[in-house]
Amino acid sequence: MSIQKIGIVGAGAMGTGIAHVAAQSGFDVKVFDEFAPAKEKSLATIQKLSSSAVEKGKQTNEERQQMLSRLQYVDSLQEMSDRDLIIEAIIEIFDAKIALHKQLDVILPANAIIATNTSSMSITAIAAATKRPDKFAGMHFFNPAQVMKLVEVIRGLNSSDETINTLKDLSVKMGKVPVEVKRDTPGFIVNRLFLPQMREAVKILEEGIASIEDIDTAMKLGLNHPMGPFTLMDFTGIDIHYHVLDYYRREMGDAYLPPLLLKQMVQAGRLGKKSGQGWYDYSK
Repeated sequence: MSIQKIGIVGAGAMGTGIAHVAAQSGFDVKVFDEFAPAKEKSLATIQKLSSSAVEKGKQTNEERQQMLSRLQYVDSLQEMSDRDLIIEAIIEIFDAKIALHKQLDVILPANAIIATNTSSMSITAIAAATKRPDKFAGMHFFNPAQVMKLVEVIRGLNSSDETINTLKDLSVKMGKVPVEVKRDTPGFIVNRLFLPQMREAVKILEEGIASIEDIDTAMKLGLNHPMGPFTLMDFTGIDIHYHVLDYYRREMGDAYLPPLLLKQMVQAGRLGKKSGQGWYDYSK
């Protein structure tokens, strides 16, 4: 199947990044978010990043204008009815995803593919909310999507070969490197390895073994990671890490139980850079 028209649902950091990459790659892109401020912030982010790219000589102003002309922010899901592909990038809460995909299934043409950008949840379970499980799969980009090369393409139990191959080909056209997750399991590849590391970092802090700064430094210099676990949690959203770990706990047992301190950070609204304060203070 040839993909020309892409819809992005969710205008947060991930949805914005995916929309930017898709429009930059020549695709006709529509973006929807039920919150108007999120759409405004998303467009402003893309405008700022693309303007910076022109200033740095990475693209011409004409290329920037062409990219922006392919990008449209819409006011209702109904306006996605002409899309060949929808990539859902809303919050990592299962019930919210199910409710959304039930709506999308009714709105979209029968041959359209639906992909979820979930970082951990069951593709098969989300696909079951639709009547097109063969045309449903995971397409997990990494943050920031404009920079990170990897895309995990995840098979649900009923995902067709055509759907998986279409999404892998699309990833390449968007300048990404796809890896296929052949079995639908919580966390897929990267987060199955990564989230337990984040959990242990919080436990080390809780137990008074080391400070936030020293844990981050140890991981950067000891394992050559580009940033430490606390900096990364602040960048991606502490609430996302909490919700994903809690999902792992429900699916795979208490070995993935979120630390109490992580839960308290979410309760206190200290969600990272997006709230101005997380493990570090970004309010200044």
